[in-house]
Amino acid sequence: MWKEEDNKLRKSFKFKDFKEAFSFMTEVSEVVNEMDHHPFWTNTYNKVDFELNTHSEGDVVTDKDRKLAAAIDEIFEKGK
Repeated sequence: MWKEEDNKLRKSFKFKDFKEAFSFMTEVSEVVNEMDHHPFWTNTYNKVDFELNTHSEGDVVTDKDRKLAAAIDEIFEKGK
């Protein structure tokens, strides 16, 4: 579940290994480019962390962030 705090939507995803995490990130990058909405994200081995907010709206959570979060969840679920 995405957690909204400090004007950000946050969530962490865990994978079997780095290869799965990187594959997930690659797939998410396609959606990010299509939406032209780029998240702050980090990857450490098998974990990918996201922080979503809309910079052009004053660094707050908007519908763009919620749509991207839903797309990220869909990609994650599809990969299970």
